[in-house]
Amino acid sequence: MSLPPILTKTDEVVEFAAELNRYPVIAVDLEADSMHNYQEKVCLLQFSTPDTTVLIDPLAGADLKALRPILSNREVRKIFHAADYDIRCLARDFDIEINGLFDTMISSQFLGEERFGLADVLRKYFSVELDKQYQRADWSKRPLPEAMIRYAAEDTSYLHGLVENLEAQLIEKGRLEWVQEEFSLMEKVRFAVRQGPQFLRFKGAGTLDRRQLAGLENLLQWRDSEAQRRDCPLYKVFGNKDLLELARQMPEKISDVSGISARLLDRYGKRMMPAIQAAHELSDAELPTYPRGERRAKDPQIEKRVSRLKDWRKKVAAELEIDPGVLINNMMLEELARQQPTCETDLEGIDMLKIWQRKVLGAGILQTLN
Repeated sequence: MSLPPILTKTDEVVEFAAELNRYPVIAVDLEADSMHNYQEKVCLLQFSTPDTTVLIDPLAGADLKALRPILSNREVRKIFHAADYDIRCLARDFDIEINGLFDTMISSQFLGEERFGLADVLRKYFSVELDKQYQRADWSKRPLPEAMIRYAAEDTSYLHGLVENLEAQLIEKGRLEWVQEEFSLMEKVRFAVRQGPQFLRFKGAGTLDRRQLAGLENLLQWRDSEAQRRDCPLYKVFGNKDLLELARQMPEKISDVSGISARLLDRYGKRMMPAIQAAHELSDAELPTYPRGERRAKDPQIEKRVSRLKDWRKKVAAELEIDPGVLINNMMLEELARQQPTCETDLEGIDMLKIWQRKVLGAGILQTLN
């Protein structure tokens, strides 16, 4: 297999975008560097038509806006495998919107596949063994070695054949409309804009008292600055578990710290202590407060309805040979148990319930709850 071309210039991208307009279906993937740099970014895009595979290197400086019309055109199908992250990255980095999505991972899940990673489904349907050694590679490095270029090309080159197989099965099982609704929802995903203190997005912060919370926030801001200075991911500076433990202990001096790697403390201790000391110096009025949502009192009747719904879901999922969580998730079951709909009109008023779920599962939900 010869190496695919790599486009690096704006005029090459413009020409290729015009070429893509000849095809009703294109396969798309991307590689990013989230495991290696402070600010993750898209480092490579892969496109496969039924005829060829082409790579685009956005790090070479090419403007990708010529791709926006074709990728947002609903009349042209875009095949992705596990599109969630890719759609978010394309919107963030290039203001590119994806419409006309067909996600082969979602399709595999709705066909009841227990293993739905790309390597798993290609092994099943094509007896192809993907070499995943570059899955966590640093895609921002240049020049890309030949082996990584081949790896990137493989991720899209089989998707056209895979869709033909999966779509035929979805039609046979009457589930094509189900996944089409899922695709439409997936097209709208975006990275959330981060606002407020960093501890609001930190697992375990809610277990700390207010002074510990101030210490954690200062430590998080220090870690963020250090990661930015070193241009590396946050976890490569200081792991979340150790950072939480340090905030929990709130030591007066670094020698008081226990349960954290001596290597980490030797490297960062002197630079981290000012963040902790600053939290010790805050007055009570200056300390942050962790927001607590209003906790619903446990309602035995609601819990019984949730239990009935889970039993019903387990039975239906077994009949359909689909994972129960794919069929309808626990959050939705709890919402149904709280609202206790009694008719189709009530079901239509539950925003979280998808149209296909209302059609396929609605009667069973109402029967189970009433």
